Amino acid sequence: MSYAALGAQTPEAVATLVNRTGIVLSESTGKVYAVDRSHDSVAVIDESGATKTIKVGVGPEALAMNNRTGMLYVANSGDKTVSVIDSRTDAIVATIPTPARAYAIASDDTANKVYVSLTFSNLLTVIDGKTNTASDIKTGSADAILVDAKRKQIYLLGYESDALTVVNTETQAISKLPAGALHLWGLAQSERTLFVSHIQDSSIAAIDVETKSIRKIDTGAMPSAIAVDSTTGNVFVANYGDGSVTIIDGGIGKVLATITVGEHPQAIAIDASRGVAYVANAADNTVTLIDEATRRAIKTVKAGDHPYALVVDPKTHTAYAANLGSTAFTVLGN
Repeated sequence: MSYAALGAQTPEAVATLVNRTGIVLSESTGKVYAVDRSHDSVAVIDESGATKTIKVGVGPEALAMNNRTGMLYVANSGDKTVSVIDSRTDAIVATIPTPARAYAIASDDTANKVYVSLTFSNLLTVIDGKTNTASDIKTGSADAILVDAKRKQIYLLGYESDALTVVNTETQAISKLPAGALHLWGLAQSERTLFVSHIQDSSIAAIDVETKSIRKIDTGAMPSAIAVDSTTGNVFVANYGDGSVTIIDGGIGKVLATITVGEHPQAIAIDASRGVAYVANAADNTVTLIDEATRRAIKTVKAGDHPYALVVDPKTHTAYAANLGSTAFTVLGN
């Protein structure tokens, strides 16, 4: 069973088992886009602070931005489509049908391809960004997608699997990469190391993609989202079950600190140049800021209802949260 299937069976799970990219930044325009599922739209805020909405398909679930082409891709679960939006004009330039409900989506900016997991069908849709045509691969259920452009492969995470599915983006050959335990949730990468959270095992796995070796690192209860500081290499793990964040030295796997945050943290974004991590606390509608140098919480600020995804603009250092409530996103400032 996938995250999406759990969410379909249990209403509460929609707010807790979320691994979608609900908010993205256009590096070229500075605009931020967030899913507004309740209105079948995408909310937009530009650098001046002006906001608007773009009507898309039914039940938008996730977003992917190709920062080379400026195209935004919206996975619409309800009507089985992907909307393609030109971020320069915010016009919809294509609507691409998918054979089943879309759940997660990711862009390979280098190859100009977009990958969409169709959770209930065990299919992965591959979109050619040049032609907006699509083809499908049988990969098994996937709840998260991570693109490794350097190695020309993508990693698919499935909640009820104990291994990642690896797809070669040139040959479409499929292989398995053991992840150390069942019930996988978060997925992040630093160079040749993948970090995967084991939500029922209170640990993450650090997997060397070259040697396939696995190092288990203990965390707090129910580790969910993972983020890597691109400058320091430190790994931040949101522990959904006990309201904490574990900071790990990504090189040696040593736990550096455990920091108390809000209730049910489930998303992390890092402003690497400032050394600040933002943690979305879904149950108490807040975001906690952590100073990486001192390894202490700086402050906690209000967000919208159930903040579940975050993005930071590295130029302005402004952070944004995507919410599951009536307000699609919250500007958190810096």
